[in-house]
Amino acid sequence: MLLTLPNVITFARLCVVPLAVWLVMEHRFGAAFFTFVAAGLSDAVDGWLARRSGGGNSVGALLDPVADKALLVSMYVTLAAVRVLPDWLAILVVFRDMVIVGGIVVLSLLGQSVMIRPLYVSKLNMALQIVLVAVSLLLSGFGLAAPAVLMVLVWLVAATTLGSGAAYVWITVRRR
Repeated sequence: MLLTLPNVITFARLCVVPLAVWLVMEHRFGAAFFTFVAAGLSDAVDGWLARRSGGGNSVGALLDPVADKALLVSMYVTLAAVRVLPDWLAILVVFRDMVIVGGIVVLSLLGQSVMIRPLYVSKLNMALQIVLVAVSLLLSGFGLAAPAVLMVLVWLVAATTLGSGAAYVWITVRRR
C-alpha cells in the first residue's frame, strides 16, 4: 500500500527540504534549526510507525533514505554557501554520497548484484553529520559561539566521511 501514515510523514519530510534550504539562505537559522529538528523527529516517528505496523513497505524503504539524504546534503551545501560550514566539507560529504550511489548504479548496469549494509562507521558518520548541522543551526540561529566544538565536529565529520566512503569502496572492490 502506497498511502500509509509512515510514507506520508516521510514524504512530508522530503517536502520540507526546500523550506529548510530557503530558511538558511535567508539567514533565518533559528527557524531552520527548528525545521531540521522537526524533520529529525518525523524520521523517528515514521520509523517507529513502520516497525509497529509490520516493518513498512518497499515505497517507504526507498523514500526514507532519499528524504534523509536530500535533507542532509541540502543542508551541507546550503550551510557552506552561506559560510556557516566550510565549503570543502560540503564537497566531501556530497562526493562520498556520489561515489556510493554512482558505484551502485554502475554495478547494477553491469548486471552485478549490489548489496550494501550500513557499516558502523557509516552510522557514526550519519549521526555526526546530523549533530554538526543541528549545532551549526543552533549556534547561528541564537547568536551563540562555540568555535572549538564546531571545529571538532567538522573534523570528526570529515574523518568519518572519508572513512566510511573508503570502507564502502574497499568492501565492494574486495567482493569483485
